[in-house]
Formats: sequence, C-alpha cells, structure tokens
Amino acid sequence: MDKQRADLGFTDTLDDFDPAEWLPRADAQANDKPPKAATTKAAAAAGFRSREPQAAGERPAPSKTPKLSPPRGRRTGRNMQLNLKATPETVASFCAIADQQGWGLGETLEKAVALLEREYPGGIVAEDRHLPQ
Repeated sequence: MDKQRADLGFTDTLDDFDPAEWLPRADAQANDKPPKAATTKAAAAAGFRSREPQAAGERPAPSKTPKLSPPRGRRTGRNMQLNLKATPETVASFCAIADQQGWGLGETLEKAVALLEREYPGGIVAEDRHLPQ
C-alpha cells in the first residue's frame, strides 16, 4: 500500500524560496536614529512640549488655564453620594445659587428639598411629575 501526500500547491514557491532574503540588510542598523535637529523640528511641528528643563530665556509663555470653580469640599457629616444627570444650564444655575448664598452643594440640595416639601406638602403625585402612569 503506497500512500502519497496530497499536493498543497507549495512546491513551486519552495523552489523559488531563498532564506537569505530574510536576513537583515548589512547597510541597515537596528538603532538608526534621525538627527536630533530633525526630531526637534518634527516635535515642534506636532505641538509636542518637552519635559526637559529649558534655559531661562527659552521658556515658553505659560498656557492660559481655564477658570476653575472654587473648591467645594467641606466637613459636613454627609456621607451619601447622589449622582444626577442634568442639563449644563441647570448645573450652572444650581452652582450659581450655591455660590451666591455661600452654601456647599449638599447644603443647597437640602434647602431645595425643604422648599419642595413646603411647596408640595402631600408629596408629588404622578400627574405633577410629568411621567407616564
């Protein structure tokens, strides 16, 4: 019983295969680096700012930082977190009220809840919520 292997069609390519083509080229080195001036120029064109310390005369002008809101952290004894989604306008109004009154955000929320409880003493029914029943 003489079994022959099935022809997979690689015999033509194996005859033409030259392993020397896979060897590294003699003229190329693994650590070929472009000149420092070229990399500095490319980095500047891409907007990269180096972390290296610069001489006093070479320092770039400080970038304009956005206006930061005042720190709101206070020790109040509140230990529950409430995450809400709101429109930017609502958040801005809420923070503006807190800033005008000198309240923290938690205190502002407590006052808002107290006002809502005064406005709706029996609670809010489904018709007032604008929600489907």
